[in-house]
Amino acid sequence: NLKKSKKEKEKEYIKKHYKIMLNKKLDLDNPITFNEKLQWLKLNYRFPLLNVMADKYLVKDYVSNLIGSNYIAKLYGVWESFDDIDFDSLPNEFVLKETHLSGLVWVCRDKANADFSQYKKKFDDGLKNNYYYHCREWPYKDIEPRIIAEEVIKDDSYENLPVYKFFCFNGEPYLVQTIENDKHKNESIDYFDIEWKPLNIKQNFPNSKVKLPKPSKLDEMLDICRKLTKGFPFLRCDLYLANDKVYFSEFTFFSDAGFQPFHPKKWDKILGDKIILPKPRHED
Repeated sequence: NLKKSKKEKEKEYIKKHYKIMLNKKLDLDNPITFNEKLQWLKLNYRFPLLNVMADKYLVKDYVSNLIGSNYIAKLYGVWESFDDIDFDSLPNEFVLKETHLSGLVWVCRDKANADFSQYKKKFDDGLKNNYYYHCREWPYKDIEPRIIAEEVIKDDSYENLPVYKFFCFNGEPYLVQTIENDKHKNESIDYFDIEWKPLNIKQNFPNSKVKLPKPSKLDEMLDICRKLTKGFPFLRCDLYLANDKVYFSEFTFFSDAGFQPFHPKKWDKILGDKIILPKPRHED
């Protein structure tokens, strides 16, 4: 049975990777911690809507239908290759992203003086890359690889806009992970409860020296998360706040792919207790 062997290979890979990253055995029969339950969900919670939600192009319509298009960064275009991009049609500032990947982003601040050649190779290579194979996060597997250009979201107070990542359990936000200097060398990550009380948690990045202040639109952000994550055992909803306006960033089904330890360790169990595993679901 080919399908079974594919599933078994996936399970094997996840178990090995888990052991390397967390230095302990993965129990998929009785998952207890947050990271264990995320691995269980990777293998057992599958339906086509998650492919749409992980696609950086298709998710725009999905979110617009739920909360309105005013929360979505303006889209300038979508293309199948870097050579197809009509740069003449783009404003002087824009963001390029790939629909099927995480992490490949070009924020162009000055088109007139940009060196396009250094990005062409990165984006051409990215289009050949299936993100699913990194950590077996299956919603990325069947996304059509494309490049989108959208507006640069800016805030006068920050050179690099902070990202607010809400950990939501069955539609209820429980904690917020804040990222400063995202994907830059001085990146830092902090954790807050939904009243904005700092939490003593660290994962793969240092905490910041100075914590971000409570966002002016926190209540609105929490409300958006409730609407967007309802019905999902776990869903991380990532938002921006720029000049008092909230923008949707992306959904993440498996935070850090479920492969990053928590310090102190107790948080892996605390967050694990928040995930109520559904019946296995395979509509693929």
